Amino acid sequence: MEDWAEIRRLHRAEGMPIKAIVRQLGVGRNTVRRALAADAPPKYQRSARGSIVDDVEPRVRELLAEWPTMPATVIAERIGWDRSLTVLKDRVRELRPQYQPPDPASRTEYRPGELAQCDLWFPPARVPLGAGQVGSPPVLVMVSGYSRIMTARMLPSRQGPDLLAGHWHLLSGWGAVPRALVWDNESAVGSWRAGRPALIEAMSGFRGALGIKVVQCRPGDPEAKGLVERANKYLETSFLPGRGFSSPGDFNGQLGVWLARANQRHHRRLSRPLDRWKADRDAMVALPPLAPARATSGWTTSLRLPRDHYVRLDANDYSVHPSAVGRRVVVSADLEQVTVTLAEGRAAAGEVVRVARHDRCWARHQTITDPVHADAAARLRQARRDQPVAAAHDEVAYRDLGDYDRLFGLVDDIDNDIDAQAV
Repeated sequence: MEDWAEIRRLHRAEGMPIKAIVRQLGVGRNTVRRALAADAPPKYQRSARGSIVDDVEPRVRELLAEWPTMPATVIAERIGWDRSLTVLKDRVRELRPQYQPPDPASRTEYRPGELAQCDLWFPPARVPLGAGQVGSPPVLVMVSGYSRIMTARMLPSRQGPDLLAGHWHLLSGWGAVPRALVWDNESAVGSWRAGRPALIEAMSGFRGALGIKVVQCRPGDPEAKGLVERANKYLETSFLPGRGFSSPGDFNGQLGVWLARANQRHHRRLSRPLDRWKADRDAMVALPPLAPARATSGWTTSLRLPRDHYVRLDANDYSVHPSAVGRRVVVSADLEQVTVTLAEGRAAAGEVVRVARHDRCWARHQTITDPVHADAAARLRQARRDQPVAAAHDEVAYRDLGDYDRLFGLVDDIDNDIDAQAV
C-alpha cells in the first residue's frame, strides 16, 4: 500500500519518469506501470474455492421457486442433506430473496394535527391506593404524531367511563383535539368483528361529540402505533427509576412535572417536540364548547335509593343523605369525585339537589361514609322510635245476637218454633 501511494506521488506530483522511480524505490518497471494504471489501492484477494453446497444448489433453487417460504430445515430433508446445516442455511438465505417478493417497510410521515396514538401503560410500580391496598393502576398515554408531544395520566381503572374521562382530561390540557385517535383492540374502545373494526357505543358517542375519528389497529400489529409504544418504554426507563409514590395523586403530580421536561428533549429526527407543538395544535380540531356528558361524568347511573342509603360504584359503597331514601337519585363520578343528586331536582327548571359528594376511592371493596349522613340516619331512626302509639281500649262491647233477629223480623218465627218443639 505504501509503495503504491509513493509511486503515484512521485509520478503525479514530482513528475519523475518510470526509470527514476525504479532506481529510487528499487522496484520493477512492471510494478510501477501497474501502480500508475490502477485507480484503486492494491488488494490481496484469495482465489475463490467451491462450496459443498454448489452441487445441490440447482435442487434448492427448484424448491424455492415453487415454495419461496420453505424453511431451510425442510429443504435439507427434501434434498437429503447430511452435511453441516449452517452452510446450507447461509446459501438458502442468499437465494431466498430472488424467489420471494420483497416486503419493504414504509416510513410513515405525519401531518400537523393529523392524529395522536393512545395506549394504556401499566407501570411496574406499587402505588398505595388507600385502606392498606397497593396496586399498579393503568396510565393513559397519548403521543401526537407530528410533534411527538407526550401527555399521560393515571386512571382508577381501565373501564370505559374512566377511559373517556381520561381522554377528556388530557385533551383539555392540549386545548385541541387531533383529527384521529389511534387505538389497539382495547375492550373499552372497540374490537374487530368479522374482519371489521367496531367501536363500543360510548366511544362512538364520544368521538361524535368531538367530531373526530377513532382508528383501530388490526390485531397483532404493534408497529401500527409504534410512537406510543416507544413512549411507554421511555416512561418505564426514564421516569420510574429512583422514584417513590405515596398515592395516585402523587404519581400524577410527579408525572406532570417530568412530562414538562421530557417534551423539551432533543429528538433524534425532529429536534425538540415543543418547537413543533404550535404548528401541530393550530391544525387540530377545536374543543367543543360543552364537554361531552360521558367525559365529564364518566360513570352515570340512576336508581331508587334503598333504606341503607348507600350506592355502589366501581366495587365501592358511598353513603347518601338518608332524606333521599325511596326517591330516585342520579349517581355520577369522574376521575376525582363521586356525586349523587335527586333525579326529580334535575327535571325542575335546572335545579340540582345534591345529596352526596365524596372523593373517589381508588381502593376496592371499601365503604365510604360521610359523618353527616350517619348522624342524620341516627336521628331519623330515633325519631321513628319516639313516635306515640295509639292506646288500646280495655273493654270491647259485643252486640247481642238477638238484635240481628229482631232487625230482620225473625223473633216471632223463632218463638213459634220453640213452642212447637216443647209440645
